[in-house]
Amino acid sequence: MTNPEIKVLDKGFVRLIDHMGSDLSVVNAARVSFGKTKEAFEDSDAKLVDYLAEHEHTSPFRHTALTLHVKAPIFVFRQWMKHRIGSEFNEISGRYVEFPEDEYFVPAAFRRQAKVNKQGSEGSIDEANRERAMASYLESCRGAVAHYKELLALGVCREQARCVLPLGLYSEVYWTVSLQAVAHFIRLRADGHAQWEIQQYAAAVRELVEPLFPVGLKALMASGKG
Repeated sequence: MTNPEIKVLDKGFVRLIDHMGSDLSVVNAARVSFGKTKEAFEDSDAKLVDYLAEHEHTSPFRHTALTLHVKAPIFVFRQWMKHRIGSEFNEISGRYVEFPEDEYFVPAAFRRQAKVNKQGSEGSIDEANRERAMASYLESCRGAVAHYKELLALGVCREQARCVLPLGLYSEVYWTVSLQAVAHFIRLRADGHAQWEIQQYAAAVRELVEPLFPVGLKALMASGKG
């Protein structure tokens, strides 16, 4: 059976590789404190899950795990990998593999620097500048990759040649994460203050996780304690 996958940006994706547990796992992790477990999830259990999330009894949510295969630009992973608690990453290595010719992110539009939010963006740049902006962007990316290939051809090792590659280069990771940690990621990175590109990945992650843990994810998102 093909693993569920969602396309993101121009060349990226989020793919579900594996998962452990369900909403019932959260309930049983909590009830074991009283020496009890259940075989099936019932409506009354949803109230317990909500209570756990609301009152920050979050350890039961960590008795779950998901492994996702993600392809994203390096600048997206720079933000993503700040989410270290309850997470583990393994990334493709430029020391081992040679990067392809055109594996860099090309935006559909260029945004202006936000006037109020110093780290953010808003709207679009002037129409008169769009064509030149795209030409400049592509020239930079193509040039960096061309120099990378040239360095390899000159006998420079992969681990040094990769230093000239752009932040827009696509990379790939396996990300294994608990339900609590994934809810925290979604809550922060799907927010309108996050960079637009990582918002798209957060939405894709949520789309894959929600069917597996519908009650638990909803409870953590509603409580803001994820």
